[in-house]
Amino acid sequence: MIKAYAAFGAGGEIQPFEYEPGLLSTHEVEIAIEHCGICHSDLSMLHNEWGITQYPFVPGHEIIGTITAKGAHVHNFQLGQRVGLGWHSGYCMTCHDCMSGDHNLCAQAESTIVNRHGGFADRVRANAASVVALPNSINAQTAGPLFCAGITVFNPLLQFNIQPTAKVAVIGIGGLGHVALQFLNAWGCQVTAFTSSDDKKKEALALGAHQVLNSRNPAELGAAKNQFDLILSTVDVKLDWNAYIATLRPKGRLHFLGVILESLDINLFPLISNQCSISGSPVGSPASLETMLNFVVQHDIEPIVEVFRFDQINEALARLASGKAKYRIVLSNQ
Repeated sequence: MIKAYAAFGAGGEIQPFEYEPGLLSTHEVEIAIEHCGICHSDLSMLHNEWGITQYPFVPGHEIIGTITAKGAHVHNFQLGQRVGLGWHSGYCMTCHDCMSGDHNLCAQAESTIVNRHGGFADRVRANAASVVALPNSINAQTAGPLFCAGITVFNPLLQFNIQPTAKVAVIGIGGLGHVALQFLNAWGCQVTAFTSSDDKKKEALALGAHQVLNSRNPAELGAAKNQFDLILSTVDVKLDWNAYIATLRPKGRLHFLGVILESLDINLFPLISNQCSISGSPVGSPASLETMLNFVVQHDIEPIVEVFRFDQINEALARLASGKAKYRIVLSNQ
């Protein structure tokens, strides 16, 4: 019996919950959870903002733990090995995207917290193909957010072959943005942080930004015209996207990582005349996760987290919802 924490209705309080996982399949592993990060996606799913949540709902998809059981066909992990599990818990392993290494684009991919129970628990199961070994030198307590926030901001650097000489800006210095600044600085880019908070200016510079622009100041936005090769948007609110597009260089890209439920109001002429692009991407493949973890080790990068016990889950969720967390929240079973 797996002991977990679940909500029984949209926006409901998280309560203790137990379920029987059944027999372990031949390609699955069972992970004893040590730590699990909380992501804004957990909040969105809790409140059924995307219309896909099923209750009882067990959140949690930034999981760090050790393998306690494995199926007969799992040969790449050992019992007791520390691993991480992110947004995806399995792939079809036969489609063109999987066979091309783009597992995160698999149409049949299983999401860790969609139609299955996630990591707010003592144990979780997943297909071994979606599990990634954690390097020994990484801090297990802070590593969970790398498996969602970290890979979300790292994946575009790989997908678009971002050069170390690129000028890159980040909108929103929060759970995703504070990791993005560290990655981009280590990547070698000239890094700009867009933030509406004066309090975050000093923090953004410490995290790796070379300059910080006030996103609420039209003059500062105007002065940045024709400056960036890439802008990563990590926010979930509607902004004046045309003002940001104006700051792109020819062939520049505005790339969305935060989920905005409202439609985008975009003027096409600046895109056409400067051959600019608008795009988005989800997390990353297991191979990309492994590459990111190696990069983190090489450059000593670590998410900044606040730690709560699992039995403080409702307090932790309230802290995340307040927008005051710095910068990610991790639940700990230890």
